[in-house]
Amino acid sequence: MLAVPAVTAAQQPDTIRTTILFAKGPSGVQKEWTAADGSRHFYFQFNDRGRGPELTERVTLGADGFPGTIEITGYDYYKVPVNERFVLEQSGGTWKAAWKNSAESTSVARATPAYYLPMQDASANIFEPLVLKSPNHRLALLPQGEARVELVRHLAVRTARGVDTLTLYVTHGLGFTPSLWWADARGRFFAAGSSWFMLIREGYESVQPMLLAAQATVDSTRTANLAKSIIRRPQRAVVFRNANLFDSETGKAKPRSMVVVSGNRITAVGADGSVPIPAGAEVVDVGGKMLMPGMWDMHVHTSDDDGLLHMAAGVTTARDLANDVDETVRRRKRFDDGALIGPRLILAGFLDGPGPFAGPTKALVSTKDSALMWIDRYAKLGYRQIKVYSSLDTALVPFIIAESHKRGLRVSGHVPNGMTADEFVRAGADELQHVNFLFLNFWRDSVKDTRTPERFTAPAQRAALLDLQSDRVKRFIQLLRERGTVIDPTLVAFEGMLLARPGSLDPSYAAVADRVPPNVRRGFLTGGLPVPDSLDQRYKDSAVAFQRMVKAAYDAGVPIVAGTDAIAGFAYHRELELYAAAGIPNSDVLRIATLNAAKVMKRDTELGSIAPGKLADLIIVDGNPIERMSDIRRVTYVMKDGAIYDPAALYKAIGVQPIIGPRM
Repeated sequence: MLAVPAVTAAQQPDTIRTTILFAKGPSGVQKEWTAADGSRHFYFQFNDRGRGPELTERVTLGADGFPGTIEITGYDYYKVPVNERFVLEQSGGTWKAAWKNSAESTSVARATPAYYLPMQDASANIFEPLVLKSPNHRLALLPQGEARVELVRHLAVRTARGVDTLTLYVTHGLGFTPSLWWADARGRFFAAGSSWFMLIREGYESVQPMLLAAQATVDSTRTANLAKSIIRRPQRAVVFRNANLFDSETGKAKPRSMVVVSGNRITAVGADGSVPIPAGAEVVDVGGKMLMPGMWDMHVHTSDDDGLLHMAAGVTTARDLANDVDETVRRRKRFDDGALIGPRLILAGFLDGPGPFAGPTKALVSTKDSALMWIDRYAKLGYRQIKVYSSLDTALVPFIIAESHKRGLRVSGHVPNGMTADEFVRAGADELQHVNFLFLNFWRDSVKDTRTPERFTAPAQRAALLDLQSDRVKRFIQLLRERGTVIDPTLVAFEGMLLARPGSLDPSYAAVADRVPPNVRRGFLTGGLPVPDSLDQRYKDSAVAFQRMVKAAYDAGVPIVAGTDAIAGFAYHRELELYAAAGIPNSDVLRIATLNAAKVMKRDTELGSIAPGKLADLIIVDGNPIERMSDIRRVTYVMKDGAIYDPAALYKAIGVQPIIGPRM
């Protein structure tokens, strides 16, 4: 572990401590203090199932409040060493800034100062007050961009310490959507985050629900106004003509097709000219582009704002595999009502066991009674699936599977520590999350604890060495086929871990990097897992082995669903591209993305294909992804439940540039 600097926070009378809360409770701390020389010091650490950063930061401030120097050392989320330096100096009326980190080594000259956003930041309460003091509450950023802050409201909170007045602010310009944060009466950073992850002043953890409720009110107003401005509900029939219709039943395209939608249902499908056009209908000339069913992302942990990215990408249904129960049920209703922009949500209830590597959830079970309580709660709330996790007591697995099946719930998950994937499937699991567990199945004797980050590093180092043509691999894949066990590979989540290197664009997002806000793009440069120099090529070969394992499963007839567990929308397109690159025919990739997912969730009577009587979830793609899978990125029109969404307007709302340039 990283040691706190010699001048420790405990020695300082003005130390400010901030608790880091995950869904399950406190998981880390941030400390802030001022040294005798006036420099500001920060220590930041949290534990997320064995992952998580540990950073120390020293900042000196100029008379204008801008950091003159920033020095950050420690480790990032994946335990990669961090050594970041920044210097801002004034010379002859010019401000010169220089910084160096694992991804950048840059210097710039400016007529005015700008605030540097560290690649790995341990600090709070420097940036926010500086923006508030700036003209019009605007602040130029380095490497680029501008932040703008607005005051939203004041809130009095009562604790055992008394009554405190907090101020809620919103900052624009840091990401896809505005970010909310709280200041105390002295203008110092107090709290920021969500029920999933929040920083909050130590001793005030009990007011988190109050802060979240106030934030929800603000966010609901913003997102509802956005939904009203973008979602269009036709008051008459909509007819699509001259469409290259993707038939997900056969995997073939049908040129010059026509589709009629009335309300939220598809009422007719046929060749152009063969279907009567209802009087007064809105006619959409598809212009020979591909008309296909809305797609399904089968592995998400969605937030309110993720819905914009899902819908813009043509993902009209998403399966949430772990989230706050109350928030997610409310989010599902708002997506359905159109009060919030987002896909249809299918929910899976999360179960894990207590311990140091437990998942970020309150649904931690250690007995049959506690497991049954959560299973019943999920079933009553309309969940369709149970997802188990790595710290679950393996003795509970057969019971959880049996009781879930009695209630019509599927069971999937990480393979709990102490089991192999083979044993998990034989116990009755319906589905496996993540391709790494397919490899870990063969290393029980040498990989001792799959709750830890070893579940990532061992496959990264060894997947390329596993003989996928060996009898033991073939027997395992045959077991999956015989049991009808579904795999949810999330290849895109591992591509970045294994292939991203500091200073180079993460290959998962290279195709969209120049379209996203600058600070989002910068995040694509940080790299993935720590890679020993001697194993650089091995990690690359293991990424290829992951694809080959998925292709071997496909060839054997194992059902596959397309999930991401990564950035909404953009990651989904990349997941489909990775399947195609693995050798799965494009037409079957599109079936995996549509009808096959609906079949897995037993919704194929209503969704997954464009046919009379089905719900009107469909998209227009400017291209032909049967021929070029990358064309799937060019979604130009989205309809969900008969309502119309313009992807260009959705992207504009979150600062994403439209697709430009020729098809590749």
